[in-house]
Amino acid sequence: MRHLVARRKLNRTKEHRLALRRNMAQSLFEHGQIRTTLPKAKDVRPFVERLITLAKKARTGDLAARQRLVSLLGDRAVIPKEFQEEYDSMSDARRARVLRARSGRRHRLGQARGGQKFTAVSIIHHLINNVAAEFENRPGGYTRVIHLGHTGRVDNAPMAVLQLVGKEESPGTVTRPEKTARQRRTERRYAAAAKAVKRGRTAKAEAPAAEQPSESSGEAQAE
Repeated sequence: MRHLVARRKLNRTKEHRLALRRNMAQSLFEHGQIRTTLPKAKDVRPFVERLITLAKKARTGDLAARQRLVSLLGDRAVIPKEFQEEYDSMSDARRARVLRARSGRRHRLGQARGGQKFTAVSIIHHLINNVAAEFENRPGGYTRVIHLGHTGRVDNAPMAVLQLVGKEESPGTVTRPEKTARQRRTERRYAAAAKAVKRGRTAKAEAPAAEQPSESSGEAQAE
């Protein structure tokens, strides 16, 4: 019998699958949304929801929740978006100074220290202080999956956008198709028919009022 095998295998080993899930979750927290295949998005979504719940507990001072976050997600360094281009153009030595202080300790708060214009921020710090803060009054449902359909990849896999709720940016590829010539002709016919029906009702409503004799003319005939 197939007990306890409900999770998706994704054609990967256990180690590869866990690493994939961590990397996708870190990218989601860093950028607000990621584009991936639909099975991967469905697989990582419960993992992300659990991490945000732990982050909300860690935000209240729960040390065990913070330690569990580090155990599940890891703690990679993230470069702020506004400094990413400048970081890419740096030498390896300058990048090392942005990531670590002279003592060898990692920068975690993203504050400018040690003569640097900027430093890296910890993904755990970003998750607890920025991401979880946006969902402080929300009991659950922190993410959404937007289906993109089959977008012409070699394997024809269905694509999707995994997005944090509150990051309502357009996925970029979801566009409403243009109306065909037949649809435009049909809409014009319906509009013309509706206008004709409205015109007929107006004329019918005005006709009895014009045919009905006035009270003064009735009194004159009576005399």
